[in-house]
Amino acid sequence: MPKMMPCLWFDGQAEEAARFYTSVFKNSKIKKTMYWGSTGPGTKGSVLTVQYELDGNDFLALNGGPEFKFNEAISISVECKDQEEVDYYWERLSANGGEKGQCGWLKDKFGVSWQVEPKVLPQMLMDKDQQKADRVMTAMMAMHKIDIAELERAYHGH
Repeated sequence: MPKMMPCLWFDGQAEEAARFYTSVFKNSKIKKTMYWGSTGPGTKGSVLTVQYELDGNDFLALNGGPEFKFNEAISISVECKDQEEVDYYWERLSANGGEKGQCGWLKDKFGVSWQVEPKVLPQMLMDKDQQKADRVMTAMMAMHKIDIAELERAYHGH
């Protein structure tokens, strides 16, 4: 099977972003850094790409320039086991200039969109009992950071 990894386009912050992400996610590391040579549009010796791993998932950060900006059409979903993990990733990823959005979505300080959601959320939303699923959807749509206890109250009709 071919190896695939998302490539995130930055305007000079690829190394800073990779260091930030690897500080947020446990079991993460920077794997390799490539630098501009004498023929590229970038300054010789400056960072071109940084390959990094976030808890077993490979990513590539590219210093491509100012032509393209991040938007919500692409996001990175973080599946959390419990409220403690939801709180941790929500606060860390939105820190220092990030934007907290609705329904568990946020943008980090670089403009990358993230979905911080508990593992239980899709299970509730796909319940065979449509009334339960609808109550959970209604509750989620009113949230910024996902609150598992509130989702469970909605799921059980309380």
